[in-house]
Amino acid sequence: MEMPKYMTLVTWIKNKIETGELKYGEKLYSENELGAMFGISRQTVRQAINILVQDKYLESRQGSGTYIIFNASAKREPTMTIGVVTTYVGAYIFPQIIRGIENVLTTAGYSMQLAFTHNKVQNESRVLRSMLEKGVDGMIIEPTQSGLPNPNSEIYEEIQRQRIPVLFINSSYPGIKIPHVSMNDRTAGLIAAQYLIDAGHKRIAGIFKSDDHQGHLRYAGYLDALLKAGYEIHDENVLWYSTEDIPDLTQFAEIVLRRVKDCTALICYNDEIAMQMVDIMKKNGIAVPDDLSLVSIDNSDLADLCEVPFTSVAHPMNVLGETAARNLLHLIQDHAFKATVDFEPTIVERKSVRVLE
Repeated sequence: MEMPKYMTLVTWIKNKIETGELKYGEKLYSENELGAMFGISRQTVRQAINILVQDKYLESRQGSGTYIIFNASAKREPTMTIGVVTTYVGAYIFPQIIRGIENVLTTAGYSMQLAFTHNKVQNESRVLRSMLEKGVDGMIIEPTQSGLPNPNSEIYEEIQRQRIPVLFINSSYPGIKIPHVSMNDRTAGLIAAQYLIDAGHKRIAGIFKSDDHQGHLRYAGYLDALLKAGYEIHDENVLWYSTEDIPDLTQFAEIVLRRVKDCTALICYNDEIAMQMVDIMKKNGIAVPDDLSLVSIDNSDLADLCEVPFTSVAHPMNVLGETAARNLLHLIQDHAFKATVDFEPTIVERKSVRVLE
């Protein structure tokens, strides 16, 4: 079967770029010139160019023309190293995620270059630039402050221009087309709220993280459940916090108590926050679950260690890390591999929810 004319042009241009005959930064032949060279229409030329733009070989600049953005001279020898960037590394659910990644990479003969950002965009910029300079065969990245506009989008564009396989974990940046391996956070919020609704609760407060996209999705799931049940949404029962607030949310105890007033239950963004909420309630004479039921998300060790073990939606942790590593290795072999995975969560019952009559 004869190759379509536009694919003949795609193959020819790719070959010229990869062999260095057409160099990084140079302007491509005009549509008219390419049409004349191959005896094809401008429409067919545009079809080929669009494919090469999607494949990060070319970039079309309005009013200027089309330019080569694939840098053949920048192609590196395999380093057998994978860059892994997380927001945190030493506590909570992160060691299990990292262990899952490392197990798969080590088995495949790769080493891991690990860095963390403390969820600060300036740290993300520094870490990504360092990995680009040193050279890695791929990257597994947990986005930093994914609930806010990302100032490092140009670095991600450069990663894609250099055709370095990259995969997000736990979240993703809206507008940046990079595959991700995550828990379905919207479903997590929904089943947390639904569990409380099924236990007879109608006025349910929520505390969510504003600067991470997971917080927005978990809040959306919480809304889904309340609206489906026909319950009214009360803005005054929802509290948002950011990374900067995490070290000691107890300083906002007065605000927290106002948010849960008249509520019989509370959904927490994660187990770290749930621990602080249990502490605030205890100090203010509110017993969990007798006075206030509580459901959290992540099902970390904290859920069992708390004075009142709390019901929590389970994060896949180790399995997520293993899946991310396997899918990145597939991407290294095949850039077209469909690497996105959203794990559907389940809930683990403990002793933090009172069933209302």
